[in-house]
Amino acid sequence: MNRKTEKKLPLVVICGRTNVGKSTLFNCLVEKRQALISDIAGTTRDSNLGSVEWSNSAFDIVDTAGIINPRVLGQKIEGSDIDSQTQRQAISYLNDADLIILLVDAKAGLLPEDKDLASQLKKNKNYKDKTWVVANKIDNFRAAAEAAQFNRLGLGEPFVISAANGLGTGDLLDAIIEHLDKARKNKKSYDETDQETIKACIIGKPNVGKSSLLNAILGYERVIVSPIPHTTREPQNTEIIYHGQKIRLVDTAGIARHSRNVTGFEKYGIIKSLTSLEKADIALLVLDISEPITHQDAKLIQEIVERGKSLVFIANKWDKIKVHDTKKWSEIIYDKLPFAAWAPIQFISARTGEKVHKILDLLIDIAAHRKLQLSESQCDKFMKAVVKIHRPAKGKGTRAPRIYEFRQDKNNPPVFVLRIGPNDDLHFSYVRFMENRLRERHSFIGTPLHIRVTKHKKSHTTYNEK
Repeated sequence: MNRKTEKKLPLVVICGRTNVGKSTLFNCLVEKRQALISDIAGTTRDSNLGSVEWSNSAFDIVDTAGIINPRVLGQKIEGSDIDSQTQRQAISYLNDADLIILLVDAKAGLLPEDKDLASQLKKNKNYKDKTWVVANKIDNFRAAAEAAQFNRLGLGEPFVISAANGLGTGDLLDAIIEHLDKARKNKKSYDETDQETIKACIIGKPNVGKSSLLNAILGYERVIVSPIPHTTREPQNTEIIYHGQKIRLVDTAGIARHSRNVTGFEKYGIIKSLTSLEKADIALLVLDISEPITHQDAKLIQEIVERGKSLVFIANKWDKIKVHDTKKWSEIIYDKLPFAAWAPIQFISARTGEKVHKILDLLIDIAAHRKLQLSESQCDKFMKAVVKIHRPAKGKGTRAPRIYEFRQDKNNPPVFVLRIGPNDDLHFSYVRFMENRLRERHSFIGTPLHIRVTKHKKSHTTYNEK
């Protein structure tokens, strides 16, 4: 899936040599601590994608990894190592940009790397006319004279800012909006839409193929892929439109619980992964089907279910399995994870692309069932049918419980209320039986159901007596 065909807002790309403050500027403009910031050069691997709203207008913005070798601009980069993927991804965004911000460090001064990068940008006709120089780390206007040296780059008068304290960023945003509005075709603000966005979080243990899955869905290298665990350090948001439906996909850092060898970067990534899960509606739990299911997978499902999220098992690396018996492998997964037997399983190979296209159809289907709201009449008919099949089973005591009311209290995710008598006790197995019958009749595919049992004084005839 090509980003260019799906793009709705103009794209601004921040580039520059390593450690000039690109991620700090990105966070300042999107007003979120989205990009990971560190004094260590090369901290940013994946390009961060966000949105900026300013002066009743909006644009997308990308924080790219530092350009290691400016002479590769406009050329095809081979290789599958992390540096090659990082550079290839950064250049892809430069090619798609409506405006390029060449960020330089005013405190460090004009360095040969800045000159090389500016020279290559000027040589390429696709970049030259849409590149601005922005001098960062100007903490006060008295230091603004330090930016004059960057006039020698030949890309016009540099903008003066401090990404750390926000100095000059308002003026920069005004200039960006003025520039983009001249060619803007779509003047909707970022959040204006006639339909809701399906928010899906790609989650799983390290190195199960989460980033490969996202790239396979999109059809291009949106995130860096590597066999090294914890390559993805921070969540990556990507919005697409599929069959007219807006879908936001988030690739997260691998979550390894109770690991003694987790670094500071990795701990930060795990926290952000769980935060992304909190904001999502649907979790795509990626499993390496060629490896045994572990306790970590079960704990991840617990995190998902406790948050009321819908769930799809993505059985990845299907190409490594010799006999493609989906029934057999489904039984293995559900046997190991019986508390999530309501979640569908999609067997795929992110490496070859096999069956990946079915995931987006599943997301749309699950999102619809997640919002399903049964009417009072539907609930009443359902409860009558259930009692006829199997009368309510008692928990404690000798008296059979009486059911007075069954209704859907909310949706997204669905919550039902089952009201019994004040002295009655309903066996937990009957609640599970009701949940299974609900799924048989109304599906609720991939979505956890919660049936809340309450007690109240008798107010009318029970279902048991009807």
